[in-house]
Amino acid sequence: METDQSAIPPSDPFALFEVWFAEARESEPNDANAMALATASPDGFPSVRMVLLKGYGADGFVFYTNAESHKGEQIRANMRAALLFHWKSLRRQIRIEGPLEEVGEEEADAYFHSRPRVSQIGSAASDQSRPLLDRQLYVDRVAALEERYPEGDIPRPPHWTGFRLSPRRIEFWRDREYRLHDRRLFARESAEDAWSNTLLYP
Repeated sequence: METDQSAIPPSDPFALFEVWFAEARESEPNDANAMALATASPDGFPSVRMVLLKGYGADGFVFYTNAESHKGEQIRANMRAALLFHWKSLRRQIRIEGPLEEVGEEEADAYFHSRPRVSQIGSAASDQSRPLLDRQLYVDRVAALEERYPEGDIPRPPHWTGFRLSPRRIEFWRDREYRLHDRRLFARESAEDAWSNTLLYP
């Protein structure tokens, strides 16, 4: 049995996230910023999928999507969600829960136009999550946009936007031998409140 009994420290959770995320970027072979996003319909049916973290700070955690997709429709109907980072190389995970808010148009524009041009075209051509009768239809849409906009940025579709999760609960989990795991939960009632924190039984 391992002898290190040190627990996850009662730190500022955003500072602790920064440390863990930096270590994940060094050790994870692919997409250290990948996270599971869980949403639910107004009547309680859950849905989960992987998305990429594209910004974070004291105001929350940002991701982007097509707001007319299945997840976008759930988000707009129920502006609460949960995130999960799992870094297998570090044997760590972070769970985050809280309300969502849509980012402003300038922020959405800035991120959309920071993406590779092909990615801009792919997003603009996609009716994400909707039925596609033949893949060639999508390929043709991409080609048409490439022809229409041979140079420069592609206009951001109005339904392509970002959301920021303002955390109310952040739980850090570290794997230990023999399932003697280490867990610490940070919680607050609102974004203006101070964090409480406590260790949890594994």
